[in-house]
Amino acid sequence: MRHRRTSIGPTIPSREISPEPSYVARRQVMTGAAVFAAAGAVELGARRAFSATVPAPDLAALTYRKGPLGTDEAQTPLKDVTSYNNFYEFGTDKGDPGQTAHTLKVRPWTVTCEGEIGKPQVLDIDTLLKLFPLEERVYRLRCVEAWSMVIPWVGFPLASLIKKLEPTSKAKFLAFTTLHAPDQMPGQRRPVLDWPYVEGLRMDEGLHPLTLLAVGLYGKSLPNQCGAPLRLVVPWKYGYKSIKSIVKLRFVEKQPPTSWNLSAPNEYGFYSNVNPDVDHPRWSQARERRIGEFIRRKTLPFNGYADQVASLYAGMDLRANY
Repeated sequence: MRHRRTSIGPTIPSREISPEPSYVARRQVMTGAAVFAAAGAVELGARRAFSATVPAPDLAALTYRKGPLGTDEAQTPLKDVTSYNNFYEFGTDKGDPGQTAHTLKVRPWTVTCEGEIGKPQVLDIDTLLKLFPLEERVYRLRCVEAWSMVIPWVGFPLASLIKKLEPTSKAKFLAFTTLHAPDQMPGQRRPVLDWPYVEGLRMDEGLHPLTLLAVGLYGKSLPNQCGAPLRLVVPWKYGYKSIKSIVKLRFVEKQPPTSWNLSAPNEYGFYSNVNPDVDHPRWSQARERRIGEFIRRKTLPFNGYADQVASLYAGMDLRANY
């Protein structure tokens, strides 16, 4: 399913909808309520200035093919994708990861695959990159904070790795873990979340053709602030489900814990499917602000991927299973 761009108008500041843990974390390191009263124009100007002054990362070009799945919507500029991030391991403000993620060491890097599988193993990232053909997927990314982007990811289907590992009949869920290294990830030195960051999918979600393990964007390897060297991309779910800097994939029988659900279970569920009819307790999810546009656009069920994924949840109460 493909969707075209809509009209533009005045900017709505994203801070008005930031999750509560973000506000709490900021208060620990900032003084004065004036920080939270900044106008939208000031925020946007600061973001543009940051994008213009931080040198472009030296990223390796990737060899890939154009994938069959994606959208023809206008892509979010690389400078915004790399300077407007939620990656709390490097700070709670949008610009923090771009400033601090240079401390992350992405080589050497291994991913441990374990649990209910026939072929448990530890994969070096460079070995993993050679196992499957890489392809570009242009996906919509919808943040739970009601802003969105369109990003050309480079990666391979998670299903390819799952099948290689030969899951047993007991493998019902996938549990992912992010690197835990406070010496490299300064945000982990503060109890914003219970580190390391963990996420999970149902097995059929992981096997779905849309689910991607991304190793790059815009034709080059992932910048650190975007989840290098390996991250998940599940385009029909809110962005926090797409866990970054993965070091472990465990196949389990029972639904695994997830970081935001542990932190605020009344606000963040396990499924986290984009649903304009189910509001966050503190803001509406009916509309979103596309970065680079002005007037908010309608949020699409399953982020516009309903035709492909709605059948996964047939018969489920999507309000109870948010």
